[in-house]
Amino acid sequence: MKKIAAAIKIFLFLTIITGIVYPLFIMGIAQFFFAEKANGSLIYKDNKVVGSVLIGQQFDSVIYFSSRPSAVLYNPLPSGGSNYGLTDSKLKDKVLERKKDFIADNDLNIETDIPSEMLFASASGLDPHISPLAALLQVNRIAKARKFEEKEKKRLVEIIDSLSEKPQWLCLGEKRVNVLWLNLEVDKIK
Repeated sequence: MKKIAAAIKIFLFLTIITGIVYPLFIMGIAQFFFAEKANGSLIYKDNKVVGSVLIGQQFDSVIYFSSRPSAVLYNPLPSGGSNYGLTDSKLKDKVLERKKDFIADNDLNIETDIPSEMLFASASGLDPHISPLAALLQVNRIAKARKFEEKEKKRLVEIIDSLSEKPQWLCLGEKRVNVLWLNLEVDKIK
């Protein structure tokens, strides 16, 4: 009986330490040193949450830059890819359909090289970034839909350039631009 009582005491002690004290300690450190990241890197507009820097969103309107495709329709709960293999005909069909749609939506030449992130869904299905080239290919569509003149169209290109992030630590990944930030900046153009 003594051993069972000792085991229960140890169990309760470790439960309190690892289930309450340690998580609260780590949460306190995160809130103190990394509050923005610990709270989801949320973006506010007019005191309302409009999204997160970390999670992609769908932008269906022609007046906004399009995000890369998502296999989970940008739902963060079941995040994941389509799991289609490279030889799967469904993947090939999806890529060809996305290419055709991107070319048609942006009034591009059929021979235009479309950046891969606009054709393939990300592994998580939630990637919030596209390449600056993918953004530049959408400028004419957005300028036309918003009835921008040449001055505003040049401003779109400047915004893409100013919001382009370098590869992480200058060596991981490629240049990228966050689509939500981009669309929020486009809304500021008068």
